[in-house]
Amino acid sequence: MASFPSLFATSTLLLSLVLLFSSHCNAYPAKHGPFSHHRHPRFASHNYRDALTKSILFFEGQRSGKLPPSQRITWRRDSGLSDGAAMHVDLVGGYYDAGDNVKFGFPMAFTTTMLSWSVIEFGGLMKGELQHAKEAIKWATDYLLKATAHPDTIYVQVGDAGKDHACWERPEDMDTPRSVVKIDKNTPGTEVAAETAAALAAASLVFRRSDPNYSKILARRAIRDELLWGAAWLHRATRNPTYLSYIQANGQTLGADESDNTFGWDNKHVGARILLSKAFLVQNVQPLHDYKSHADNFICSLIPGTPYSTAQYTPGGLLFKMNDSNMQYVTSTSFLLVTYAKYLTTARKVDYLLGDNPMKMSFMVGYGSRYPARIHHRGSSLPSISAHPSKIQCSSGFTVMNSQSPNPNVLTGAIVGGPDQNDRFPDQRSDYEQSEPATYINAPLVGALAYLAHSFGQL
Repeated sequence: MASFPSLFATSTLLLSLVLLFSSHCNAYPAKHGPFSHHRHPRFASHNYRDALTKSILFFEGQRSGKLPPSQRITWRRDSGLSDGAAMHVDLVGGYYDAGDNVKFGFPMAFTTTMLSWSVIEFGGLMKGELQHAKEAIKWATDYLLKATAHPDTIYVQVGDAGKDHACWERPEDMDTPRSVVKIDKNTPGTEVAAETAAALAAASLVFRRSDPNYSKILARRAIRDELLWGAAWLHRATRNPTYLSYIQANGQTLGADESDNTFGWDNKHVGARILLSKAFLVQNVQPLHDYKSHADNFICSLIPGTPYSTAQYTPGGLLFKMNDSNMQYVTSTSFLLVTYAKYLTTARKVDYLLGDNPMKMSFMVGYGSRYPARIHHRGSSLPSISAHPSKIQCSSGFTVMNSQSPNPNVLTGAIVGGPDQNDRFPDQRSDYEQSEPATYINAPLVGALAYLAHSFGQL
């Protein structure tokens, strides 16, 4: 077996999956390294149930619109109540995807897809958290239904990013333009259309039993797909052979066998490979046999010492793709590994994100004894409405943003961008690359945490 980094690849990597594939991928034998004499742990090193609870709670802190009485992050209040008025449509609701006050449809749809996939694969293990996860999904899908209410049109953004980023103010106070961006036949946007279709199709599976009428509404709205990721989810949600035919005819053209092994909100090729591999592995859909090979190639690309390895790691063992919000690739890769292992009926774990790292700190806010205190997030960093009822003006907030004081409002469950390639994390509010949380970082981790909590008897 190869000499793997000490905390290989992700916050929740499956050791036995690595063991399974190390020989399959022709990994070189190791004489040293933390996995060369690894024994399967009998006890969990982390409270994955607590982390799961907090990872879902985070989404309540990102809500836009009229907040419900059940709102648990109580320092947040109503915001964006006139969103959509610029185009005479109702676009109230949804999520602010990160630390600013803009609603971006592309990452919001990806967040919805990944939350839904987490529930589809692992919802049966979530117990009391399942309802909260479904509420997080429905908060997004209710908004996406509004954004797709007009035929052949998707409203994909609310807010002016440039003007929003020039202010540091609470979402409850925002007075920057709430301009609306849409795609239609004259201004197409195939990728965001496909992601929206994937989100609605995936969510329709989540609600198929608990709310069949809502599920049907989501599925009907989803059937406007264009690309492989959307087609993969529509195939799973509808079992319509049209989508299987589309995948067979267009999969290669749409990147099914490309060597790019990045999975995030703006690149879904790896996710599509894993999703479609299930149809072959579990349902024996023979025309999708090649997707297992493509998925295997992705796994091999992560394993050091193999001829196919392309992954880079920090000295502490964290998968490192890029400086900006690297943790999104950690969490999304974790989810794909856990999910693929489930399809192969094999599993186990290790952990970096929750504190087993050279910094000895958790990168999830509110988890563990040491975690980021100055995250790049307007609502968290400024005094809450209850603590400071009067309006905080656009530029006034930058005094707080540039200070060293801890954020007064704990955005429980938020996962930040994470350390640099040398495992360093300065915990500076101005450093959006490392200190900004995002919904698309959290969403893939929900399923992985549910799996780990269940595996160690915590759920």
